Amino acid sequence: MKINISLPDGSQRTYDQGITAYDVARDISEGLARVVIASEVDGEVWDLHRPIEKDVELKLLKFDDEGGKYAFWHSSAHLLAEALEALYPGIKLGIGPPIENGFYYDIDFGDHQFSSNEFDKVEKKMIELAREDNRFIRKEISKSDAISYFKEKGDPYKLELIDGLDDGSITFYEQGNFVDLCRGPHIPSTSHIKAVKLLNVAAAYWRGDEKNKSLTRIYGISFPKANLLKDYLHMLEEAKKRDHRKLGKELELFTFSEKVGAGLPLWLPKGTAIRERLERFMRQAQVERGYEQVITPHIGKKELYVTSGHYDKYGEDSFQPIKTPNEDEEFLLKPMNCPHHCEVYKFKPKSYRELPLRLAEFGTVYRYEQSGELNGLTRVRGFTQDDAHIFCTPDQIKDEFVAVVDLVMHVFQKLGFEDFTAQISLRDPDNKEKYIGSDENWEKAERAIIEATAERDMKTVTEYGEAAFYGPKLDFMVKDALGRAWQLGTIQVDYNLPDRFELEYIGADNEKHRPVMIHRAPFGSMERFIGILIEHTAGNFPLWLSPEQIAILPISEKYHDYAQGLLKYLNNYDIRGLVDERSEKIGRKIRDAEVKKIPLMLIVGEQEAENEEVSVRVHGQGDVGKYKKEAFVEFFKSLLNKN
Repeated sequence: MKINISLPDGSQRTYDQGITAYDVARDISEGLARVVIASEVDGEVWDLHRPIEKDVELKLLKFDDEGGKYAFWHSSAHLLAEALEALYPGIKLGIGPPIENGFYYDIDFGDHQFSSNEFDKVEKKMIELAREDNRFIRKEISKSDAISYFKEKGDPYKLELIDGLDDGSITFYEQGNFVDLCRGPHIPSTSHIKAVKLLNVAAAYWRGDEKNKSLTRIYGISFPKANLLKDYLHMLEEAKKRDHRKLGKELELFTFSEKVGAGLPLWLPKGTAIRERLERFMRQAQVERGYEQVITPHIGKKELYVTSGHYDKYGEDSFQPIKTPNEDEEFLLKPMNCPHHCEVYKFKPKSYRELPLRLAEFGTVYRYEQSGELNGLTRVRGFTQDDAHIFCTPDQIKDEFVAVVDLVMHVFQKLGFEDFTAQISLRDPDNKEKYIGSDENWEKAERAIIEATAERDMKTVTEYGEAAFYGPKLDFMVKDALGRAWQLGTIQVDYNLPDRFELEYIGADNEKHRPVMIHRAPFGSMERFIGILIEHTAGNFPLWLSPEQIAILPISEKYHDYAQGLLKYLNNYDIRGLVDERSEKIGRKIRDAEVKKIPLMLIVGEQEAENEEVSVRVHGQGDVGKYKKEAFVEFFKSLLNKN
């Protein structure tokens, strides 16, 4: 029987039933067959040698593909388990999945205390086994046979997993003498794994339940080429240097206090200066685009968040209600700004002529993240959003969406985020009942997002079924200087809150209508954005954003008065900085200013004081010459314009 295979380029090939993705790759070219490691069949990642029995859409995956990495690191987890069983007979295996970067395996070592000192011998064993070129073989197995196998082997964790599986859905994978309970997929053989590095060891409760036994979780990463591992380890070292928690302390930007509470950052003067400049930049951009600023309280009555639905989402696992002297009256720390903005909208009746209404607020919200999930500024319990909500008619969605996209592009360009992808999240067309709103409104909103991104010639991916239940959305995935992906900025179309809050406007037909609500926050959380920005720039902020743009370095105490007068002069031109009056040698002052990542150093001595000049050094570059103080202002402005 013949089947049709559709390929990503739109072509179609006909083969005998039972053909494998590897056979298709080899039919296309021998070179392609050598580099593919997995396949994607109708959107699902498969083994390369798994038979295809019906018409499908097929994508051949290399290591560079997301699905290729998934299969590669999944197979590497099995290789780790095989190496550990060889080195530590009698261990019990938990689970070993691939993760975003690499893989891990949970192991019960019994009485042995495994440590990172043993990484080297495990890595060597993994490479030794990889070179045996053992195929990953998929086998369907009955539940009774699976139970018998792991009972004989003595693997209680596998038996527990099998207990929750249906007969007929169980598969084993084997490579060499190693067998594991697994759904797959995997790469063709162990020989593809050329480089391995174990990265960390930690404790992890079995199945994430603290009532269960604590197992040893070993994290690792692997690559098909040694140079890829070398590049990755170099990136990790760079990431350590750029860690915003480390730089935040060194550059005196923010701190945390146990007495204040975990996840509640304290902004120091220099960090506050950065934050305020970002806010000023965004406020100005919003004024130019017709936004109106509002301010709402940090708390609200519980009923407000019950109405909005946020109490159901955040109430149980968040900060508990605040009780007042009045019986049965409860308030909550606000988890989102949007319910408050809905009430601002309702202040007075609206006509269609008053729409769109764009309300903006730098509003602080609170969510009780679990302590284990807190991470510097990128995961906190109290954070400020550059929040705005646009209330508009369905016909205005596209224009408003285009305008918001332009604002996000403006932010990315100003702050040096050049590599990004926009994810268009749409309804599942086969399961429309789980979404609210009419088909007509959904079609308008989805078309608006697609057309807005097309008009701006943006790199996009489309995901069906990823829309929120209340509307489609656009998420911006940005790569930083180290190639790490972050979600920065989301634009969401919402039919839900206008309905819950019974928002209305009088249309041209003199009838009442529901507005559509667009949520947008280009920065997202100010805390998280600044944390990411610190790591992206390694603390070398753009000149306009730097908390201290200049450091005036007098050669000796005799020139302190000139330095202070110079600083006052430059302050008149909104040039911010400090005078280093320490009794240190000028070389030490320059080195310290470099460490503090101050963009410009102005060295002043006898000649500079007499001629009202400055000798200028640029951070990371060195000396750029002498300037009259008036000429330095122009030089500074030219640098500022480049930012």
